[in-house]
Amino acid sequence: MPELPEVETVARELCPALCGHVLRRVEVLWARTVDRPDVPTFCAALTGATVMAVGRRGKFITMGLDTGQSLLTHLRMTGKWLLYPDASDHDPYARVRFSLGDGRWLVFADTRKFGRLYLVDDPAEVLGDLGPEPLAADFTPDRLACMLATRRGRIKPLLLNQRFLAGMGNIYTDEALWRAGVHPLQAADTLTPGQVRRLHAGIVSVLREAIAGGGTSLRDNQYRQPDGDTGAYQHLLAVYGRAEQDCPRCGAAVQRLVVGQRGTHICPRCQVLRE
Repeated sequence: MPELPEVETVARELCPALCGHVLRRVEVLWARTVDRPDVPTFCAALTGATVMAVGRRGKFITMGLDTGQSLLTHLRMTGKWLLYPDASDHDPYARVRFSLGDGRWLVFADTRKFGRLYLVDDPAEVLGDLGPEPLAADFTPDRLACMLATRRGRIKPLLLNQRFLAGMGNIYTDEALWRAGVHPLQAADTLTPGQVRRLHAGIVSVLREAIAGGGTSLRDNQYRQPDGDTGAYQHLLAVYGRAEQDCPRCGAAVQRLVVGQRGTHICPRCQVLRE
């Protein structure tokens, strides 16, 4: 957490708010938030730079600068970008702050300090090993079938592997598998053609719907959009976080399992394990 829909939501909100604006001043309040380069070089290179584009790759937010460099962000568990109209009342967990040319402040806040910022000449330096984008036009059912055909591992850990498929996390993997009627422990290379088609449809549909809902904010409210709002998709989750509640499709009680050290939610009636 955050996963693809949350990162996409943040990027979409930051894009019109930042593009064309100058980073007038940079303050690093916790040095380890900056992965690369060293903090003095980071601050010097960003001071006076203009943001030209904001996007997303996997779970990374990408900012293209007029200097030719890119500022990449991985939010990890509790990182968030926040925009403030002035210098007062910033988040108490602010780790890096940018004063914009119009007086606003862009703040990277992170309660648990796991989030990282990368300033690079070539984004591939950080993003090069990521797998396909699940919302890209070339991610088709046939491509997913080819990707799964030689993978013998369990399907849920595979979907969480960012080198296999970029952007999926615990919440939306559980939701997509439920939509497909696939048990998270099923071996990836044993999925039938019908299961593959349903899984592809489940991945794409749940990600699109979650983006439309502004992402998922769990009870801790750690995920927030740059304007401070929370997401709304948590109200539409079918199985994730709903242990012992009724499956919305068949009425059976949702179960919580542990798969690959990750809490996992399934409907035991809709998702029967195929050996």
